[in-house]
Amino acid sequence: MSRNYKFHNPEGLYFVSFAGVEWLDVFTRIEYIDILLQSLTFCQKEKGMEIIA
Repeated sequence: MSRNYKFHNPEGLYFVSFAGVEWLDVFTRIEYIDILLQSLTFCQKEKGMEIIA
């Protein structure tokens, strides 16, 4: 199932949560951790995303 989230207020504060399907080993393989960190870093630099926690 695909979900598209649209954030209409660029000044707003949003809570985003996600869950792995079938509890994939996202945080146990270094390759997956690197992809996640690269994606978050890109969003911080290019889209101005602030990570609070």
